[in-house]
This record gives sequence, structure tokens and C-alpha cells, in this order.
Amino acid sequence: MSFLSKRYRDQKDMNKGRQAEDSKSEAGVNVFLSRALHHLANIQDELHMFYCLPKREVRVQLVLDSNDKMKVFEGFRVQHNNALGPYKGGLRYHPTASMQHFRTMASLMTWKCALVGIPFGGAKGGIACDPKALTAEELETLTKKYVEQMMPIIGPKIDVPAPDMGTNAQVMAWVYEEYSKMHGDEPAVVTGKPLELSGSFGRESATGNGVAYIAKWATEASELSLSNAKIVIQGFGNVGQFAAKKLVELGAQVVAISDSSGGVYSSSGLNVEKLLEFKNYEKGSLNEWDGECEKITNEDLMQLECDLLVPAALGNVITDINANAIKAKMIVEGANDPISAEAQDFLESKGVVIIPDILANAGGVLVSYFEWAQNLQHFQWNVEKVEENFREMLKKAWKETAEKHRSLKVNYRTAAYCIALERVHKASQLRGYHG
Repeated sequence: MSFLSKRYRDQKDMNKGRQAEDSKSEAGVNVFLSRALHHLANIQDELHMFYCLPKREVRVQLVLDSNDKMKVFEGFRVQHNNALGPYKGGLRYHPTASMQHFRTMASLMTWKCALVGIPFGGAKGGIACDPKALTAEELETLTKKYVEQMMPIIGPKIDVPAPDMGTNAQVMAWVYEEYSKMHGDEPAVVTGKPLELSGSFGRESATGNGVAYIAKWATEASELSLSNAKIVIQGFGNVGQFAAKKLVELGAQVVAISDSSGGVYSSSGLNVEKLLEFKNYEKGSLNEWDGECEKITNEDLMQLECDLLVPAALGNVITDINANAIKAKMIVEGANDPISAEAQDFLESKGVVIIPDILANAGGVLVSYFEWAQNLQHFQWNVEKVEENFREMLKKAWKETAEKHRSLKVNYRTAAYCIALERVHKASQLRGYHG
């Protein structure tokens, strides 16, 4: 068997399980959308398909010649809806990346942007690869080949990518450079860039900080108090790290955190600052941490008794299989699509309050919008202006969702989807897409 056919077979086998999960995720998002449609009398049920299906899907082949070996990768971009403005969404580099997964994520981006009131639609894409297995040179070449292939469908007024899992500010810099070769200097083509290349203050911390602020406001609206609340965070990447740091600043107590290697737990609270230093400067995995704590598995972590659980890693981590073991009083979704529709129904029947991803982790796309606006003006805001606008717009989205939650007597997710769907529907009508 040739190298390429073996690699293709291995990739196909690895993706089977993930594709089944992605199919459930896509169905779950559409279930949430259907529930919102049920509460909106001005939108016909027949339009369900219009809002579920993406407008465009693109798959490209990317070839690397490295050390006399040819490596073939698949690249994807799904553009879901652009009624409110240019498509917007991250670039994910992960071995299990698939078109089906990006359909779900692109749809979530549409509703997220609409909910927080920014002029973007939803998109998502990336490359099926393991970035850790590639050299920096290979990663740069692969990124620039992806941009070259996607050139006709991205741009500051068409589709604006951003960082996601497996990508970072450096990758966004390569996107900026490759696109500018054909179009002149265009920093607004991508967000999440380094500050030195027209990036924005506050972008790196935005998603995690947003999770923490939403948690604060949500607990204030419930019988919980964030002060000394026991917090469990699943995932210690960018979102989990900044959420943990900000939650401690706001008075909460983080008792458990995990990464892909496992988790650490202390009933009296973890030293988040030391964990951050260990993770980022000593480059350690949490299962190697020798501080005062108990080592636990990711499965154990999800089942801990706590006031607030923050899933902040991959999606689909709480399903009908493990929902009955969840003991949190409130869940704030730091990750995209972490809870299945069946699991949500079960948890809410037990009185668990769930704050949805399209609100809780919208901080990242808010500051991405600020970066895009700054790039179009060729003017960089100071950190105070970014923070002021960030909190103001996120607080407004929270208040609107909470009010819809009360007025319709629905859960927070349905309330959020109702607001987003109304805005996209109105924009679609005004543009003449239908009805």
C-alpha cells in the first residue's frame, strides 16, 4: 500500500467516530433553532430549511512537498449566512476537522454575531491536520496554500477569518500576508493578528473574559453568588485560562481545572496564577503539576459538585450518556456546542441553569469586530476603549437575553436564539432574500 493511500485510510478511520458526533451536533443546533422558531409567530415554519442550510461549502486539496515526501491535506470553508454582513468565523487546524463539523460551527457563528449586535454573518473553516506534527515552515506553507485556494471567497467585505483551535496570531499574520500579495495591504481580511500587524488590544483574552463576565451577570440573576462560588473548568487552553484568571479576579474560587492530560482538584481552591505559569512558561501538562491538589480525570472533573461548570474545550462533552452525573448548579458554555439537546433537557429538568455558547463565548467575536473596524479606519484603539466597548456590548446582549428569557418564559438558549433569529430574518426580508 502506498504512503498516500495508507494515510488516507488512517485519516478516514480516525474521522468515523468524530463524524458521528458532528452529525449529532448539527442536529442539536437545528433543534435549538426549531424551538426558537416555535416562539416566533412572524417567521414561517417553512423557512426552517433556509436558516439551517449553509449558503456555500468549499473543500480544497492542499499539497505539501516536504523532505521528498508529498503530504496531502483537506481544507474547508463553510459560509452559513451573510444577511447582516460579511461572513465571520475561525480557522481550525485539527486532525478531525470535517465539513460536517464546520457546518455546525458556521451556523453558531451566524446566531452569535446576530445576538451581540455586530454586522457579521457566520462562517467556519480550516484544515484537517495536526499542527503539532508540522514544522513552522510547513505550517506557514500550508496556511498560505489554503489562503491561495480560498482567495475568491474571502476578503474584508466578503469573509473574515480568525483564530480557532490549532491556530493563533502568527497563523493570522500569514493569512494577512498571503491575501495582501494579490490585493495590496488589507489588514481587515483577518482578525486575531499580532498587535504589531494591526491587531487589537484585548483580542487574546476576549473570549475567556467574556465567559467570566457572563457568569457574573448570570449568577447575579439567580440564587447563586459568584463571590466564593466553587468553579470547575474543563479545558485549560486560551478560553479556559483567561476565564479562570478573570473569575478569580471577580471573587470566585476555581477548585478544578483540566487539560487533555487530565485534571487537578482542590476543595479549598487552586492557585490559578501558579497553574498559568506552569502551563505557559514551563510548558507542563496538568497531570505533571506537583502543587497541593488531587489528580483527577476529565470524566471525574465533569462530575464534581460545584456551583458553576465551564466546559471550555471541545464540543459535545455533555450528552445523554453522562448528563445524569453532572452535579453543577449552573453551566456556562465556554466552548462551542458542548451540550447536546437531550442532555440540556435532562439537566434543566433537574433545575440546572445553562447559559448558551452563542452568548457566553461571544467575547472573542466582539473584539474581532473591533479589530476589523479599526483596520477599516486604519486607526488603533487604546485598551481602555476596547474594554469599555466590550463590556457595554456584552452587557447589552446579556440584558436582552435575560429579558427575552423572562418575557417568553423560556430557557436562556431559546431566548438567545429568538433574538438572533429575529434579527437575521428581518435583515433577510429587507435585503429581499425571501418573503
